[in-house]
Amino acid sequence: MNRILIIEDNSDIRENTVEILELNGYRVWTADNGAQGIAVASDIRPTVIVCDIQMPFMSGYEVFTTLKEIPGTAKIPFVFFTASTEKREIKMAMDLGADGYLCKPFEVSELLEMIKDVTNRVRR
Repeated sequence: MNRILIIEDNSDIRENTVEILELNGYRVWTADNGAQGIAVASDIRPTVIVCDIQMPFMSGYEVFTTLKEIPGTAKIPFVFFTASTEKREIKMAMDLGADGYLCKPFEVSELLEMIKDVTNRVRR
């Protein structure tokens, strides 16, 4: 079973995303900030990490770069999601090496397709 970690500081978005994924057969863990997300990722080694970019104390970019420096989490696929639709934000995320990028608000089908696509790439 695919394990998904959602790192999101907004509780409504986090809970709605969890519900969507669980209803579609995924096992989901959550973190409401970057430091907690790094700890959870190191502990459970999820199949995919979905992380907000704009969070207090530690941005999603900082979470991403920190996880990529830890041998046990460096190869976990990482998807950014954020309310920003600025092209520079998307480019920065992809230049860092992210596996995907979702703009909030997103359609349920977009989220599920992104997770499916990333998990299929992991299996190859």
